[in-house]
Amino acid sequence: MEGFTDAAALLEDAASGGGKSIGDWLKAGWGGLTVERALSTLVLLLVCLAAARLILRLADRLLGRSGMDPRVRFYARKGLKALLYVLTALMAAGSLGVDVTSLIAMVSVFGLAVSLAVQDVLGDIAGGMVLLFSKPFTLGDYVSTSEGEGTVAEITLTHTRLDTPGGQRVMLPNSKLVAEQITNYTVRGVRRADHAINASYGDEPEAVRKACLKALERTPNILPDPAPQVVLTAYGDSSIEYHVRFWAKTEEYWDAHFKSLEEIRKAFAEDGVTMTYHHLNVHIVDQ
Repeated sequence: MEGFTDAAALLEDAASGGGKSIGDWLKAGWGGLTVERALSTLVLLLVCLAAARLILRLADRLLGRSGMDPRVRFYARKGLKALLYVLTALMAAGSLGVDVTSLIAMVSVFGLAVSLAVQDVLGDIAGGMVLLFSKPFTLGDYVSTSEGEGTVAEITLTHTRLDTPGGQRVMLPNSKLVAEQITNYTVRGVRRADHAINASYGDEPEAVRKACLKALERTPNILPDPAPQVVLTAYGDSSIEYHVRFWAKTEEYWDAHFKSLEEIRKAFAEDGVTMTYHHLNVHIVDQ
C-alpha cells in the first residue's frame, strides 16, 4: 500500500544499522493502525480526559451553588460523568478509524432493548427523580400513601423506604408514589387533632363544650394558637355529636391526642355530662 511502511521491516532495518526518517517511522503500523494515528489518538484521549475533569469540577461548583438536594447533585454528576466518558470513547474510536456511525447505531439498538426489558425500573427511576426535585417529603417526615404510611427512612432512585409505627419496613416503588396522593403530616410542623365525641340529648351543648375545654386545658402540649374548638356537628339517633379540635406540634401530637381523650372522659364524669354510646330502647306497651 502506498505511503505505508511495515513495522517489522523498520525494526529489521534498525537492527541492521539502516537509517529511516521520522516520517517513515510515523507511517509504520500494523494493519490500518499507524504509529502516527496511535499517537494522535493518545493525545486526543488525554486532552478529552483533562477536559472532562475540568467540566466535572465546574459542574460541582455550579451544582453546589444551585441549592439542589445532595442526592440530586450526586445523580446529576454521575450522569454527566458517564456522558463525558462515552463521548471521549467515541472520539477516540473515530480517531482510530473505527466506524463511529455504526457503533452509535449498535449502542442505540442495545439501549432500546435494555430499556424495554427494564421499563418498570426506568419508571421507578423517573419517579425517583420527580420526588427528589419536587420534594413532597424528605427524610424523617411522616407520610401517608395508598401503599402504606410511616416515617421516611430512605429515598433512592427506585424505591422509598418507610418505617411504620408498628416496626415494619415498607419499600414503596417511586413510580406508584408520584402517581398517587401523598399526605405529609410533618412538613408544616404542627398537626390538628379532631375527636368525635357523643353526648346525651339531656345535656346542654354549653355544658358539654365547657367540659371539653376544661379537659383540653389540663392536657399538656396543646397549642393556644389556634385556640381549641368544640362544635356541635350532628344529631344522631341516640346522641348529639360534637367535634373537639386542637393543634399540637408534630413531635408532641400523639401524646396530646391520647391524653386529651383521657381528660375528656374525666371531665365528663366530674361535670355530670353523659357520654353516650349506640343503644336501642325497647318500650313494651300493654294492649
